[in-house]
Amino acid sequence: MAILMQKTLRTSVSIEGTALHTGQSVKLTIKPAEPNTGFKFRRIDLPDKPFIDASAANVQTVERATTLAEGSVNVHTVEHILSALTGMGVDNAIIEMDANEPPIGDGSASPYVELIKKAGIEEQDVPCPVWEIREPVSVENKNGSMIIILPDRKFRVSVTVSGPGGRVTQYFHSEITPEIYEKELSKARTFCFYEDIQPLLEKGLIQGGTLDNAIVIKGEQYICAGGLRYHNECARHKTMDMIGDLILNGRRILGHVIAIMPGHGINTTMAAKLQKQYESMLALRPKPMVIPAGDAVMDINEVLKLLPHRYPFLMVDRILGFEGESKCIGQKNLTMNELFFQGHFPGHPVMPGVLQVEAMAQVASILMLRIPENMGKIGYFMSCDKVKWRKPVVPGDVLIIETELTKMRGAIGVATGRCLVNGEVTCEAELKFIVQDS
Repeated sequence: MAILMQKTLRTSVSIEGTALHTGQSVKLTIKPAEPNTGFKFRRIDLPDKPFIDASAANVQTVERATTLAEGSVNVHTVEHILSALTGMGVDNAIIEMDANEPPIGDGSASPYVELIKKAGIEEQDVPCPVWEIREPVSVENKNGSMIIILPDRKFRVSVTVSGPGGRVTQYFHSEITPEIYEKELSKARTFCFYEDIQPLLEKGLIQGGTLDNAIVIKGEQYICAGGLRYHNECARHKTMDMIGDLILNGRRILGHVIAIMPGHGINTTMAAKLQKQYESMLALRPKPMVIPAGDAVMDINEVLKLLPHRYPFLMVDRILGFEGESKCIGQKNLTMNELFFQGHFPGHPVMPGVLQVEAMAQVASILMLRIPENMGKIGYFMSCDKVKWRKPVVPGDVLIIETELTKMRGAIGVATGRCLVNGEVTCEAELKFIVQDS
């Protein structure tokens, strides 16, 4: 998989209009931002022009829109602008507003998509933090809404919506790319049921709502300007909203998002769960070996001089470094061309766990064969113990193999090893070898 680079806007662009819930006039400006900024809102109408991070940790309320707050400063209805930025592939931006809610436009993300296209998108020289979901993640609530994210090498969505009494039951499914987002999602407008209008107005909401920026559903009838834009416009709008809410977790994800009756409440609950899981994962990541500057690094040609293995059984592409005489770090770049992916499993290729153990054994062998008295000999694998497989390894992964020689008595050695992908342990074991003449 190619490395994705972060993106921002080429130049600043602005839009003016009326906010949906407050009914206020507002000017919104999207500005370029430095790598790793993410999305930040800025209230330029307030003293000191405070910033608010677009983060699940800052979600304040979720009634009919997503509201973010830091202290007494808040911004309402952030989902459309965040969805447009995310859907169009932007990673870093400052969103300035002279009020507390973005303009609603026509009730879709399309005005923001056009704004982003007008500004242009610029690639930055820093890799984009993309989290590939490897294990199912799910949330549900007492209202029957549910979101589950399954492992996938792409970002896909499958969304089902259903109104009161089963009215407006619609479905949308697609991979999400900037091209698909613009064509299939960005023009889908917000909607509400006719019987909800008066209660919402009494709560002080939808003060700027009109038939020019929303679909009103009365019975089985859709009332809106110009007629429906898609046969399943409600499901598409809910999908668009969900994309804007989920990015509050702080990073793009690769996975298949399956949502039943999503809304801002459950969307932001999932975003918060993802954020918490990612932070916990970082905290639990094992401390990497420290490789002193100046230590040797072995390329594939030097590896071949020590190991007798050859394709397709060579599980080490190079040695990244050594720490003293007892620790070694190797690397294996995994592509779809590996023979074992052709049959394990063709529809869902996964590296066999035993080959991860073999990779650790080969790196440990290099440690033993570097000892002067073992030069020219061969290391034979005797046994393995305490083997644990923790995460699947798939095509496109870079497997980091760490080994430590814990005991060497005569010709017999014992080593511990672990394999990692993106800092997460995929396999670990204790290995025993014997070194003999070739």
